[in-house]
Amino acid sequence: MRKHKANKLYNTLQISVCKQMFVLLTLVIFFYSCKSSSKIDKIVIDKSITYQTIEGFGASDAWRCQFVGENWSSDKKEKIAELLFSKALDNNGNPKGIGLSIWRFYIGAGTKEQGDASEIKNEWRRAESFVDEAGNYDWNKQKGQQWFLNKAKQYDVDKFLAFSISAPVQWTLNGKGYNGDSKTGDINLQPDKFDDYAQFMVDVVNHFKTKNIFFDYLSPINEPQWDWEKKTQEGTPATNNDILMISKLLNNKLEESNLSTEIVIGESADLRWLYSDYGKPERGNQIDYFFKENKGVKNLKNTISGHSYFTTWPVDSLIGIRQKLNTKLKEQNLDYWQSEFCILEKTDDIGGGSKRDLSMDTALYVARVIHADLTLANASSWQWWTAISNADYKDGLIYIDTGNKNDLFNLDAMKLNGEFHDSKLLWAFGNYSKFVRPEMKRIEIGLESNYKKLKESYGDVILSAYIDENTSKLVVVAINYGDKNKTIDVSDCQIEYKYETSKDKNLELEKVINKEIILNRRTISTLIGSVL
Repeated sequence: MRKHKANKLYNTLQISVCKQMFVLLTLVIFFYSCKSSSKIDKIVIDKSITYQTIEGFGASDAWRCQFVGENWSSDKKEKIAELLFSKALDNNGNPKGIGLSIWRFYIGAGTKEQGDASEIKNEWRRAESFVDEAGNYDWNKQKGQQWFLNKAKQYDVDKFLAFSISAPVQWTLNGKGYNGDSKTGDINLQPDKFDDYAQFMVDVVNHFKTKNIFFDYLSPINEPQWDWEKKTQEGTPATNNDILMISKLLNNKLEESNLSTEIVIGESADLRWLYSDYGKPERGNQIDYFFKENKGVKNLKNTISGHSYFTTWPVDSLIGIRQKLNTKLKEQNLDYWQSEFCILEKTDDIGGGSKRDLSMDTALYVARVIHADLTLANASSWQWWTAISNADYKDGLIYIDTGNKNDLFNLDAMKLNGEFHDSKLLWAFGNYSKFVRPEMKRIEIGLESNYKKLKESYGDVILSAYIDENTSKLVVVAINYGDKNKTIDVSDCQIEYKYETSKDKNLELEKVINKEIILNRRTISTLIGSVL
């Protein structure tokens, strides 16, 4: 009996010791795994090496704002406007919105008035026009877009841009807002209506100036390399010569109206058309065509704009195409805007554009594209395609639907009401737009252990830094694209705040109290402080 009790006590002690050893072993493994995943790497900042001056981060009102702004309840559209435009912080110090500094206003071509005769089946992709066939103006048109335009003004958005992608339908060659079967690449505009089209755009700018909204920029042609033959939306091709003709007319009319609005051209459908003919010589090589020699367009902004579509995957293309673009930009001492982007191409990381994604995967992918455009192509502005999306697609910052799971994308129902959802992409974009403000300059930053190749760093930690030269305020945007936490040493500067966008956080504030900062896996962080 005593032997049995002794054996039982021995076994109990043995189990207890094993449990303690297991706990100890687990703690050791956890400690070393954390240490391994959080290897400290020092960042080095050199504020004496400066790059581009930032002009702003923006998005467009195209299509979707028209019904939301006109028909939805005030509380819902007010909240959407706050998410897009607000620079304010809540009681916990977290941003209420992403503080866009550029708002793109779409000048419609009148396919909405045509109705079904426009042949554009999706009503959300038709647009009203301020001018009718008789040349009469109705400034009550585009009410929904005007609602958001006025909200952007109330929130003190820094800059406004008006853009057109087709002449009013009564002046086009085929009487439609799309181009049809023509493959010539010429603009869908009657030869004797060039002047009318230019006057129309200047009239729009003039009108809104009387309403205390000044369009700093006017973009007359969008993605001229596409033929726009499909009946899906308004759009027209244009040769470089077409664009130059319109720009000269716009220039003269802006001067006649005493308007300081700058003409922004390019809006190239692919960055490769900016620095090469890329199979379309009459519509490519836009940098050389417009800026190698003085074309006599005084109000032409010394900037070329392009769209990052189809140039972001694989990573070799993301890097190489922007390096080539930057070389050409330097030749002409030219600034660059990335003026439109959403997910179109197929990728290994997030698939293609189909199916909306509110998660961190698309947010991180886009953040990396922004980083590449800013640091490799030296973009002074970065603009997202459409602020609001009603589609099952990766093209919005804010997504709307019916709220009915059985009929989520009923377009007719959404015209009058629905539900809206923010996305991680919205807040990831905010890591830049909220904190990297106009007139800041990008400065040199890097990790001390620069043994990694550029391509490899794009799957790990990538950094960009910006400074306000008047206040010495420093903003660092750090993307941890990888699957491990990373610890960085920020003793080269004084960091006070960290705002993290992650699976569970939307630009959430964390006060920094030491010189080591953990960049959690799969996150975008904005660090705020000053340079020592």
